[in-house]
Amino acid sequence: MSEYSKSALEILRQPQLTMKWYIIPLLLIVLYVYYRELHDKHYNIVLGGLALWGMDLFNEIWNSIVFHATGFAPVWGTPNGVGDTALLLLIGYNIEISFMFALMGIAVCLSLPEDKKMKILGLNNRIFYMITFTTLAVAVECFLNYSGLLTWEYPWWSIKAPWLIWLIGYAPFFTMAFIVHDMKQRKHQYLTLGVIFGVDILLLAIFGSIGWM
Repeated sequence: MSEYSKSALEILRQPQLTMKWYIIPLLLIVLYVYYRELHDKHYNIVLGGLALWGMDLFNEIWNSIVFHATGFAPVWGTPNGVGDTALLLLIGYNIEISFMFALMGIAVCLSLPEDKKMKILGLNNRIFYMITFTTLAVAVECFLNYSGLLTWEYPWWSIKAPWLIWLIGYAPFFTMAFIVHDMKQRKHQYLTLGVIFGVDILLLAIFGSIGWM
């Protein structure tokens, strides 16, 4: 097992060791943003934002599965001692990351033009924003890795090989957020979110019960 993984396990779901006061105002900021959008009846934005958050949670789950299956390291990790967290939820998923993606979904959906067919630089605006936000997110992730806050221990998931991070790490997040945002019928949005979070909950229940989370 890698040293980074050992350090992360020391604080995994140990709030008595890591909890910080700043997590309370962060939670209130997330709640305020969602309640503000609900108050303004921006339901498509809220549902799109939740879709992105749920997609990220799925990635964090399989990342934990990889760690326990290999016994070496997750694909990405958030170790103890560097960029300390208030609460490590999964081996590569802390509470700050969770709040970040919850807000990111709202932010990117707010950026979408009302005209779904409008083009930017010759591309449909949904595709343009997916490419733009995915590229920016990968750039930020590379900086976090460079800073030591996010660890990568496999050569196929690294700064030298960022295409999997682009294709698997972020492109599906923005794509699904935009798809759910643009769905014409509310029941289809609810159904899609039900599938996303249903899979997340099922995987957490199964693999959590056998100690893989």
